[in-house]
Amino acid sequence: MGEKKAAGSKKISNDLYEAELFRLQTELVKLQEWVRDTGARVVVVFEGRDAAGKGGAIKRITEYLSPRVAHVAALPVPTDRERGQWYYQRYIAHLPARGEIVLFDRSWYNRAGIEKVMGFCTPQEYVLFLRQTPIFEQMLLDDGILLRKYWFSVSEAEQLRRFKARLHDPVRQWKLSPMDLESVYRWEDYSRAKDEMMVHTDTPASPWYVVESDIKKHARLNMIAHLLSTIDYAEVQKPEVKLPDRPVVSGSYQRPPRELSKYVEDYVATLIKS
Repeated sequence: MGEKKAAGSKKISNDLYEAELFRLQTELVKLQEWVRDTGARVVVVFEGRDAAGKGGAIKRITEYLSPRVAHVAALPVPTDRERGQWYYQRYIAHLPARGEIVLFDRSWYNRAGIEKVMGFCTPQEYVLFLRQTPIFEQMLLDDGILLRKYWFSVSEAEQLRRFKARLHDPVRQWKLSPMDLESVYRWEDYSRAKDEMMVHTDTPASPWYVVESDIKKHARLNMIAHLLSTIDYAEVQKPEVKLPDRPVVSGSYQRPPRELSKYVEDYVATLIKS
């Protein structure tokens, strides 16, 4: 029942993790420049259980990328108007234009997970979703979009441990909601929903890639390395940039008196003194 883990593996050292992460992030920058240069369109879907590490992976991917090229789409609960639209319509609005990458932090697959389990959609809407999604994704592929789908898999015990860690963490408490706790009580329901989703949407043209994420650092490296391996990008030659010599100043410019400006208080100085 649920999601089984592979045999326990030795954890990567912090030094090796940081070094390899930076190497992969350097490759992500090369991928970004290739996307911008060729006009490619890339969509990466991040799905999985609550606390499976999707957000952390997305942050490491975008850390050094341009926000003008790489966008994160994390859509809120649909509005009343959006509920009256074609289901995929609000996601289509976030698809990339030429030369862009979009990372979906949860996606149209909400219907196959939380909406199915919590009864937020009708049985008819759910069945229609399973039938239409492969067609919808084939349309994206036919139009030239590079689509990659990742399912972050976390064990029941590790998910509960992460929830408990968030409970008293002042900077991560916002990540823990009553809906998250439902995922604990409904573990088997979510497992069945995920299995059924895979049956219908894990297609040869648009496969799911499962990322084991009980060890977050391993999951990030594995996922990023795999993503890079699936795209045939190349390093783009950039024009050489030369910094000019410092221009000669006339000496006639006088900076306005300091007291005329409102400077930010030197908060750091008070910390050093205390």
